[in-house]
Amino acid sequence: MRTGKPVPGKDGNRYVPFEKRTGESSVVFFTRELSEEGLKKIYDRVSFALCGKVAVKLHTGEAKGPNIIPRLWVKELFASRLTNAAIIETNTYYEGSRYTTQAHRKTLEINGWTFCPVDITDAEGVAALPVRDGKWFKEMHVGKSMLNYDSLLVLTHFKGHMMGGFGGSNKNIGIGCADGRIGKAEIHTAMGSDNLWSISEEELMERITESTKATIDYFAPHVCYINTMRNMSVSCDCEGPEAEPVVTPDVGFVASLDILAADNACMDLIYNLPDGGGKALIERVESRHGLRQLSYMKELGMGNDKYILIDIDNDDREITAAEAVRDVKPGWRPDRYNVFWGRNKRV
Repeated sequence: MRTGKPVPGKDGNRYVPFEKRTGESSVVFFTRELSEEGLKKIYDRVSFALCGKVAVKLHTGEAKGPNIIPRLWVKELFASRLTNAAIIETNTYYEGSRYTTQAHRKTLEINGWTFCPVDITDAEGVAALPVRDGKWFKEMHVGKSMLNYDSLLVLTHFKGHMMGGFGGSNKNIGIGCADGRIGKAEIHTAMGSDNLWSISEEELMERITESTKATIDYFAPHVCYINTMRNMSVSCDCEGPEAEPVVTPDVGFVASLDILAADNACMDLIYNLPDGGGKALIERVESRHGLRQLSYMKELGMGNDKYILIDIDNDDREITAAEAVRDVKPGWRPDRYNVFWGRNKRV
């Protein structure tokens, strides 16, 4: 931990429209096809960054979580594209169905993550990675065995989050790669506090982001990002069956080699949903000051908040976020991949 008293940034509740952003642009790919084929199609646009033994960081969810990425999609991706890969996870900081390695293994079976290796990277200890240019940390503690991999695919279920506002690639790595006892405590809990969740709003977003930076700096340039905009509850998958019912319509897949561009594009798609389709998720993000994740990534030089959005469904035409979601109908409609319903059955 750094000495002194860092001061969190501001305006984590203020959305910056695309036209008001400055700087360089990155490439972001987009498809509306939420299926096994859609996932493979968008994976192929960014997978050239991967090499050697590939770690796939995804949120495998609490037991019977209704909104996680469909297992069949990931199974097909492993079978056809990721023969030398493993899913990586860490144990949780809270006492749930993934708190211990033993319980975590049982939950993986319940949720269907049985078709490939799953490495609970903090099962045998932790490692410290440097945080370059961080104001909260000099180093971040991650699962020790994560360092056994050559490259990283960040396969994220984009959704809301109780404390972070939204969970995109940044949260998936920043919380999901930090080990369950030391790293997550450094992010969530003020020193000396009895409240596990004593850090919130802008400071929390900055701590998450610095944790992410440690991991992606370790893997760079062999890292890529896919965000899955499906079953976007305002709750994270860590809330399992008790996650708030989904009301935000499904959108598609977003992929990039730039983490900030990927997460920012997803937020832009949400803000541009017609007929108030993004209202619930926007309220969750702004009330938690979650947009600070984006501005702090830019301050740390982790990517660009401007991007060129490529519609791979239509001959790689360049489009805007508004054009991408123009035909999305308000309201959520379940697809055939819903295995566990949770509270969605009450919709």
